[in-house]
Amino acid sequence: MRILIVDDQPQVRQGLMTVLRLAYKKAGLTLEVVGEAQNGAEAIQQARLLAPDVILMDLAMPILDGYEATRLIKAERPASRVIILSIHTDPQTQERARAAGADGFITKGSSYEALLEAILANQPFPPATEENVRT
Repeated sequence: MRILIVDDQPQVRQGLMTVLRLAYKKAGLTLEVVGEAQNGAEAIQQARLLAPDVILMDLAMPILDGYEATRLIKAERPASRVIILSIHTDPQTQERARAAGADGFITKGSSYEALLEAILANQPFPPATEENVRT
């Protein structure tokens, strides 16, 4: 599985790479983080060059946000799955992400098992519950 990580915070990108490698190793799977991007414009460029299977996409980024980057990537590369990884979990944010073409949504801070499940199991948008919705 080829993964592109998109987040404007280098610490988040590095943490995700570490967590993904550990999770995949524990599950006995092979994973390749093929690239990183720090904004939506870079994400589009990297998606074109690297043809990732999965893109983990933040929403709030400079230059081009995750909504528009998702919309443009899905228009060009519909086979690449875009999973939104965000601290914003309200239903409106999830609906905007879905409308942009995102294939899934997971909350930052979720367990690595939940992240792995979202990547592997085509985890769709979660139902809005008190547990995963912040107001």
